[in-house]
Amino acid sequence: MSHPVMIENFLRPARTPSAWVADAVRLCGVVSILVAVVWFQPTDAGILAFALPALVAPRFIGVRPALDIASGVTVLVAAWSNVVDLYRVVPAWDIPMHFACTAVLAMLAYLVAAGVDIVPLPGGAGFRARVGVVVTTAFGLALSAVWEMVEWVGKAFVDSIHVTYDDTIGDMVVGGVGSLVAGILIARVRLTAEHRPDARGAAPVVTPSR
Repeated sequence: MSHPVMIENFLRPARTPSAWVADAVRLCGVVSILVAVVWFQPTDAGILAFALPALVAPRFIGVRPALDIASGVTVLVAAWSNVVDLYRVVPAWDIPMHFACTAVLAMLAYLVAAGVDIVPLPGGAGFRARVGVVVTTAFGLALSAVWEMVEWVGKAFVDSIHVTYDDTIGDMVVGGVGSLVAGILIARVRLTAEHRPDARGAAPVVTPSR
């Protein structure tokens, strides 16, 4: 997938009800930031803004609307859970959030990397299922580490959030399991649009299912 194709994917209007829903979720992300700016703290607006790349990335890489919706809702729920202190109010709420959020982010990370020719596109030439599983899991573990670094920065410089060594390791394990599941999905399920060769028999290009 070339950069022009990714830009074309982003600019292409939604054509199906599910694609409209996915774009509505993206709009909710933007509205969420405005709501946080007006009625919450600046740090809350920053947390919600931090989710924006994960909301717009599916548009660029042309994922299927089901994944687009699932990833957008998951990321927004994770962000808003932080804003409304759900992680403190509901015991162990961070466990499903780390599992689901790391899973969708790991999938998106692999598909973005495939879109810029860093790794093989699932279903394309040179793709191997085991590579998809291993690389996606590695992406998820890396993202889990970054997540914990951000939590530490928040604890040290922004807010008195509860961060312990056991909590950090537990979150990374859960995130690793989520990213492993994501890798299996990358290897076995078509998450992007159909592949079709161009007129010259070149490498497949992606046609978004929007």
